[in-house]
This record gives sequence, C-alpha cells and structure tokens, in this order.
Amino acid sequence: MSTVTGSVRAEHWQDASASPSARAADLVARMTLEEKAAQLVGVWVGADASGTGVAPLQKDLAEPIDWNSLTENGLGQLTRPFGTAPVEPVAAARSLAASQQHIAGSSRFGIPAIVHEECLAGLAAWRATAYPVPLAWGATFNPALTERMANLIGQSMRSAGIHQGLAPVLDVTRDYRWGRTEETISEDPYLVGAIGAAYVRGLEDAGIIATLKHFAGYSASRAGRNLAPVAMGQREFADVILPPFEAALRHGGARSVMHSYTEIDGVPSAADKKLLTTILRGQLGFEGTVVADYFGIRFLERLHRIAADGTAAAGLALDAGVDVELPTVDTFGAPLIDGVREGRIDEELVDRAAHRVLTQKISIGLLDVGWDPLPDAIEDLDFDTEEARELSEAMARQSLVLLKNDDGALPLKSAAKVALVGPLADNPMAMLGCYSFPAHVGSQHPEVPLGIDIPSVLDEMRTAFGSVQYVQGCTVDGPERDGIAEAVCAAQDAEVCVIVLGDRAGLFGRGTSGEGCDASDLQLPGVQSELLEAVLATGTPVVVVLLAGRPYALGSAAEKAAAIVQGFFPGQRGGRAVSDLLAGAYSPSGRLPVSIPREPGSQPGTYLAPPLGMKSGVSNLDPTPAFPFGHGLGYTSFEWSDVRELHGRTEWPVDGEVTVGVTVTNTGEVRGADVVELYLHDPVAQVTRPLQRLIGFARAELDPGESARVSITVSADLTAFTGIEGRRIVEPGDVELRIARSSADIHTALNLRLTGPVREVGADRALLAVVETTSRHEREGAS
Repeated sequence: MSTVTGSVRAEHWQDASASPSARAADLVARMTLEEKAAQLVGVWVGADASGTGVAPLQKDLAEPIDWNSLTENGLGQLTRPFGTAPVEPVAAARSLAASQQHIAGSSRFGIPAIVHEECLAGLAAWRATAYPVPLAWGATFNPALTERMANLIGQSMRSAGIHQGLAPVLDVTRDYRWGRTEETISEDPYLVGAIGAAYVRGLEDAGIIATLKHFAGYSASRAGRNLAPVAMGQREFADVILPPFEAALRHGGARSVMHSYTEIDGVPSAADKKLLTTILRGQLGFEGTVVADYFGIRFLERLHRIAADGTAAAGLALDAGVDVELPTVDTFGAPLIDGVREGRIDEELVDRAAHRVLTQKISIGLLDVGWDPLPDAIEDLDFDTEEARELSEAMARQSLVLLKNDDGALPLKSAAKVALVGPLADNPMAMLGCYSFPAHVGSQHPEVPLGIDIPSVLDEMRTAFGSVQYVQGCTVDGPERDGIAEAVCAAQDAEVCVIVLGDRAGLFGRGTSGEGCDASDLQLPGVQSELLEAVLATGTPVVVVLLAGRPYALGSAAEKAAAIVQGFFPGQRGGRAVSDLLAGAYSPSGRLPVSIPREPGSQPGTYLAPPLGMKSGVSNLDPTPAFPFGHGLGYTSFEWSDVRELHGRTEWPVDGEVTVGVTVTNTGEVRGADVVELYLHDPVAQVTRPLQRLIGFARAELDPGESARVSITVSADLTAFTGIEGRRIVEPGDVELRIARSSADIHTALNLRLTGPVREVGADRALLAVVETTSRHEREGAS
C-alpha cells in the first residue's frame, strides 16, 4: 500500500533522498494542531476491558476507545496489540495490519503508527518464548549471549509488525526489597551497562527501537517501595545511576528512552527538564524520542500533585522533553489541544515533539511509498521456535549460581534416593518473571492455556533421576503449615533432600516479586523459612534451590545446607537447567549480580559502599553479606597464573590505558567456564569512594586441561568519579587493580599510580573495558 492518499501531491516530505529530519520538518509545517498532537499519543485497544492492575490506576485512567474519531487525524503509537490479551499470533498480526491500514487510510498524510510491545523477558505475547529475567542476564556475566537473545527476540517482533520494544531496564538495584529488583540486571553499574548495552545492540540490530527504562533513579526509592520518592545526592546519580544509560546509548544505539515514575528531590522525572533535556539531550547527545511510562504524565496531577489539571501536566511534560504519551491518549489529547488554543502551552513544544516522532517514523521506513503493513511469511509466524527455546535454556544454564557445595554434595548421585520438597518444586510459574506473558497477562485469563511448554523442576528431575518423592510442604506466601510434617518425613526417608523455594511473580500485590510487590524485609515469603529449618533439622543433607526475583537471606540455614543454588526466574527451560545442574550434566558458571544478605532484617545495601558502609567498630551491625557480589562456584577447578600488567607499567597516565592479563587453566575434569573480575580500589580520594568497584570482566569457557590468556584493557576514564566540585574527574594518585574471583576473593592486586594533572572527563569518556580472550590452541595456531 502507499502511505500517501490521493488528495496529497508528492512533496518534499515524501522525498526519500532527503534526510528524515528535513522530511519531518516539512511535514510538521503542513499539519494542523490536531494532526500534530495525534502523533504524540498511543492508543491501547482493549485495555479498558482487560481487568485491573496492568498499570497503576489503569481502571480509572483508561477510557473506552472511539477508534474512528481517534484515528481521523492520525496516530502516534499502537500499544501492545499482542500483549494485552491472549491472541493467536497469526490472527493478531493480521488484525494489526488491518489496524495500520485503517490508520494510514484515515488521515490526510497516510502515516501509520509505531507499534510497541514489552520484551523484558522475551516478547510479552501469548505463545512466545519466555526467557530468563534481567537479573539472570546479569548472573551470566555474558554480554554476547545476552545480545544473541535480544536479537532473536527482536527478529520475532519484527516478523509480526512490531517496531519498538520497551526494554531493557537499566535501573541499578539499590534496595533489594523493591519489587522490581527482578527486572534489574545488577547492583553494579558497570555490569548493568555492559549487559544492558549488549541487549540494546541485539534489539536494534534486529530493527527494533529499544526503549531504555526507567530514566532515571527509579530503583533508589525510599524503603524499596514502588513509586516512592527518591533521596539521592548528585554523586550517586552521576556515578551509579547514569552510567548504564550512557553505555546503552553509546554502545547500544538505543533510539528511545522512557521517563521514570519517580521523583528526585521533589521533582518528578516526567516534569524534569534538567533530566530529560539538559542531561539526556544536551550532555549525552540523545536524539531519539522520550516516551512516558504508562500514565506517568497524568500522575503529575494525580500522584505527585505538581499540576492542577491534565493541561498543566501535559505542558510540564512537553516542556521537560517528553515526546509521546503512553499507553493511551489522555493529557496529550484534548487537554493539550485546549491548552494550546488557550495560550497555556506553546505550540512550538508540540512541533518539537512531533518532529522527533515523525523523524523516527521516517527513519524506520513507515512513510516510504509502497510500505506494506502485512509482514512477510505471516502464515509461518512462530514466537516460540526451537532455536529460541534452546537459547532460553542456554541463558538459564549460565545464570544459575552455585553458592555453596560442601563436601561435593552436588552433583547428586544418579542412584541416590531423593526427596523433592517445596512450593516451587512442581510449579511451572516458578520459572517466570512478572513481565513474562503468562504472569503479566495470562494470570488474568485462567481459562486460557499457558501457550508454551514450561516443565517444572519435578518434571525434569523425574526424567533425570527416575523415582523422586515429592511433597509440597507449604505455599509460597500462605500461612498454612499442615504440609511441613509430611515434608519432614520425606526428607528423613531420603538420602538427600532437594528443597525449591522462592517467589511468585506478579503485579501490584498479586505476587511476592514484581512491579508493586515490594517486601518489608528479605526473609523468604510465607512460612518457607520454617519449612527449610524443619527439613534441615532431619540431618539429611539438604540442597537448597532458590527461584526468586530478589536475593533472600537464609540466616543460619545457609550454614546448615549442604549446597545452595541461586536462580533468578530462569525462563521456560529453567526447570531443565536446574535438574541438569543437580545431575552434573554441566558445570554451573553463574556469578552473583547482587550480594546475598546474611540476615533478613539487615539494612539492604550493595557491595558499592565506602569504608564506613562496611563492618566497623562504630556499629554493632555487620552488613557483610553471606555471599558477595560476583561469587559463584562450579564442578571443575581453575588455576590463574602470570597475572600482570602486560607492558610492565606501574605508572598510568590520567589520559592513558593499561592492560591486565591472566592465564586461566581448567585444571579439573569437566568442561566449565570461569569469570575473571577486575575491580578498582582507590585508597585515597577527595570524596569517599566505594571500597572497590567492578571495571571489567571476562568469561572463559575451557575444556579440561585447556588454557586461555585473558586481557582486559582499561582506560583511565574508568577511574573517574564526581569530585568535590561536582565535576567528573580522573584524579592522580595510587590505585589498585584487583584481579578477583568475586568482590570478596581477590587473587592479585596490581599497584599503579595515576600520573598527571586532575583531568575532567565528559560524556565522551570511555565507559567499558576492552576484553580479549585467546585460547592456547589459538595462540599456537597464530604462531
């Protein structure tokens, strides 16, 4: 079909040889106010009848849709045509194409809508592969695998006529009690940036506009409460919160950013001009579109109370730099148009946002003559291919973290008599995060099947071990204790007891983890801790498997368990990944992207703390974690040797770089992967600094007896921090580069001295280390 109706002759905006920006400018100049405003809104068809709780206050804010009147002037976006209710993929794609035909045919300029979907744990659509959640991505320490996953997700979206994905979440975990911890990648900004940028590259290379969430500071809410105010200094914001977004923009090429729901020091992000214009566009050079988090503009009136009405909210958001209102037309509809007519809102703000939106539409080909809304090979549309399932399983395997393994308790002996207990042992939903379709939407449609195959741990263990005695013991968060005695009997009658505990993902109080499902402390929900203590008291060796959206403290139980495996909602093949790990089919290689606290009531905190944030003599409370950031064990052993700065340097120019090398050898009997972690320790600085922080890492997969030379090249820019005067600087002086197996297991410390004057760095500074891994066989071949 042509995007140009017969009543409009060919003009400059249709000239494919002109730049998208020039074409958009010409088009904006021809449009009425109503036509321009129409490009700034989404429409969420079906949301008003889809139940409660998909987004805050959705039931109150999502009005019934008058499709014809809404589309007569065009439309900016279509919201979640696949992810609002269970629909057959092919039928949904055909319906979407028909909607696009109607949108383009109803307006003067024939402009179709951008279609967006959630894709945080895979495409959030019925019968789409459910991948591990972002916290599991972080546990892989594998950007390349994450990029592959994102690219495959993007390809499936593109094949269905989707243009934009609302992912990844780049919020750095600051308080594990926050329900959306499962959506974050890590407590470390470097790891979030490296993994997040890889995800963005994968999605963008598939032709999907990646939308970075949530800009910025959302995860630092007080007491871990969703949408709670944030109290944060400029250094935490600049040195912890912003870097992952910078990395995803520069190294990923993201073309969209979503503002956060939060308010920082009294200024809501949706109305924060310094944040969305001065920093994002001015300092970071972002040229794409800023979209609203769902209903976030109306929240300026309803929740934050800095706007008297919808018109005031629309004016504040537009002036701050928000371009598109999602999920559906509200303040950017009649309130915006009335505001311009009444002189309360400058029409130039509407023009600016419309220009950005249309530039993006032109850049992805939506205004090309001959554009066709019907995807190619639509009858072959498949959101859950074998390739996708295998990749989901690979992500799951690399994300599982073996925290503890006393006396070789794992792998389990194939002939062992195994008792399997726990509320998540036979629950397929234990594998899924709150933004997977079955948890996010499917839970509201219990009459509809899951649409994908999700084997439980019990299903897979029966395949691997044959007879397994199973007892549930308790529910995830209920108070019932009736099943604990039966679980104790099963444990007493077994040679080993595997107990599967953790979370149920949900939304707004319907789960123990997920958006709006915040925790008051870090104790396992319900009576799970009582179940665990009861089976531990039997004396039978107990293997604890945690499938959760946040780290939980096990207290003294961590000392008593024979082995502990930590999983973070590992996706639809997670049950197989867990069972195969227990059986020894592969060596676990995940590393903790968050610390595991020792006590559930201890003040939540991350390893990124200055000296007084660590154990000290000035407080009786010890925040030392039970298992530190970066920790993880396997079934093989690795030896590190020849650790050194490759050029023998001890001086490091403030504008230079150094390269650290280490030879990693698999000295065990099975294939495995090791992770080399590189931390910076700055012993004396002009402001307090974290005792150490990650500035590079490398993953090496090796056969028994195989070696690899790992080199990590680090720019002095990576030592930068926000100094006493509020400028980001590289400060001369002594530093240590710590080559480590975890943040608490330092193998070698290299002492260097940064030399030269204090150097200020800007948004063009180096953000990521450069990693090279060469196996021994490759080196021999090269010689």
